[in-house]
Amino acid sequence: MTGPQIIVLATPVFLLLIALEFFVGLARGRNTYRLNDTLASIGLGVMSQVTGVFGRVLRIGLYTLAFEHIALWRLPADAWWVWIFALVFYDLCYYALHRAGHRVAVLWAAHAVHHQSEDYNLGTALRQTSSGFVLGWLFYLPLAVAGVPPLVFGVVALVDLLYQYWVHTQQIGQLGWFDRWFCSPSNHRVHHAVNDKYLDKNYGGILIIWDRLFGSFIDEDRPGPQAEIIVYGTRAPLRSFNPLWANLQVYRDLALDSWRARSWGDKWRVWFKPPGWRPADVAARWPRPAFDLNAVQRFDPAASPRAQVMAAALFVAVLGATSAFLWFAHRLTWPEQLAGAAAVVAMLWWIGRLTQTTAASASNSTDTLHTTATSTSRPRP
Repeated sequence: MTGPQIIVLATPVFLLLIALEFFVGLARGRNTYRLNDTLASIGLGVMSQVTGVFGRVLRIGLYTLAFEHIALWRLPADAWWVWIFALVFYDLCYYALHRAGHRVAVLWAAHAVHHQSEDYNLGTALRQTSSGFVLGWLFYLPLAVAGVPPLVFGVVALVDLLYQYWVHTQQIGQLGWFDRWFCSPSNHRVHHAVNDKYLDKNYGGILIIWDRLFGSFIDEDRPGPQAEIIVYGTRAPLRSFNPLWANLQVYRDLALDSWRARSWGDKWRVWFKPPGWRPADVAARWPRPAFDLNAVQRFDPAASPRAQVMAAALFVAVLGATSAFLWFAHRLTWPEQLAGAAAVVAMLWWIGRLTQTTAASASNSTDTLHTTATSTSRPRP
């Protein structure tokens, strides 16, 4: 069974847990879902899986090539300890990639997609980039050098990814000893926070011990009147439900700054400095407003009920079409794959159009955050 087929089988479970979280939130008076943002987040996950059909060839192909030519030895795929070793080693490599994704602008351009949602729920977990495969594979080459077979690599990568689904929730509180060792909802809420005290912390995928070892860990405030409310999103907010723009926004901003910079060194540094860094001459000529946590507003355009129903119906069709595409993708020719992927992306783009109004209308319908502890939103550089 292929990776995409496993994702297809897991999708009903994902959706069932989203529904469960939604109803739990309603019962508690702490609903964390909005239709427009949820469709956008899940849609970006759909888009990442569809485009991943092409990126997977690069990722697995390059890994296999490295395994065959530069592995120091070949570990046996039928030994249980190899699987444990591979999972822990993969999680360490994921930590390195994840941390770099927040500290290197070109890597942030891909990873930012996951952080753009101004809500935090299980739908956010499915919000994934479509360009991460371009450079992300470099961080996993140490596993190939260590002799982890491609099959083992592929399986532990899927396990690490699936584990991270459940930690994207506000409905599970702090878990005591578990929080000290593993990535948990409490630890990961911190990671998605834009608050100064929480920014760029808790990168761990399965294990949080990497953060404790390398100085990037911080505890979430305990619930109480003195606890700082977490704000989710990005410090340069997307303010759109367009899945194509979600994947291109940061790349566009970096390209503009690179083009405008006078110094050739700065033209390159734009891509490799931390997110938010800008050449002095560019920042002077094209200034951006400083980030103000208290002024953060959630993007929530008031689409008509008819548009929302149409978007939801079209989304159901997208899920069906995507499931069929992923299930049979390995049997399709290259042109057929391209046509199928283009059709899915086009439908997702149209859903985004349906769930948002014009920019002027949207600005009139945004609601300032911090009104309740559950209506939080997180921006970043």
